[in-house]
Amino acid sequence: MSPPKKPDPDAGKYQPTAREQAALAKYEAQTAAENTPRIKVSHGKKGIAISLDHPDEVIGPVLLAEALGTVDGYFVNGLLAQLGNATSQDQRPDESAINFLLSVITGAKPKDQFEAMLAAQMAAIHTATMRFTRRLANVETIAEQDSAERALNKLARTYAMQMEALKRYRTGGEQKVTVQHVSVNEGGQAIVGNVNQAAGGTAAEEPVTTTPALSDARRQAMPIIETTPAQVVPLRTKKNDGG
Repeated sequence: MSPPKKPDPDAGKYQPTAREQAALAKYEAQTAAENTPRIKVSHGKKGIAISLDHPDEVIGPVLLAEALGTVDGYFVNGLLAQLGNATSQDQRPDESAINFLLSVITGAKPKDQFEAMLAAQMAAIHTATMRFTRRLANVETIAEQDSAERALNKLARTYAMQMEALKRYRTGGEQKVTVQHVSVNEGGQAIVGNVNQAAGGTAAEEPVTTTPALSDARRQAMPIIETTPAQVVPLRTKKNDGG
């Protein structure tokens, strides 16, 4: 008689697919690389305190300062205090809301204090946008609907402007122009402008007044045929014809 089999502890346990295992491994690798400490809100006899959730009192602030693109401890403390005020309800900072805002800021990878402040404003505007989105979905009167729509529209446009401002600041306000190679056959001429297809199957060229034509540098450009200006002919009437 064979001994009874021991129960398999993995029996009935969900087995992830290959894609799920790859996603889990990627997530664990990114989590291990993410070393920004989180915020902890404690309520004690001396009041409410906002601190870093890190075992070392020196390494924690250094990691947070690095994630905010600064080395100034006063800037870090001031920004944390502002985040606490922005999320306070009844004079009580919301720990989860602060960590969300901080996650948005550090996710933007700020290079300096100005980028960190702009990212903080973007996080706050996003939070307000979602708040008014919820309010718009629960309006009861036309007046409440109009008010929520106006606020939501302003907040959404402000967020888009902030995104553009961050992009311009990071690029120094420079615009890149890419010039592609233009190939012209022998005896031909390159046309810069819009070309529309005519009904008969030929292309009708629209006149270009602001951008000159580009000709092949290997051959002389095609000459422009001169046309004589139209002359004004007086209108003939019956009176002039003796009629």
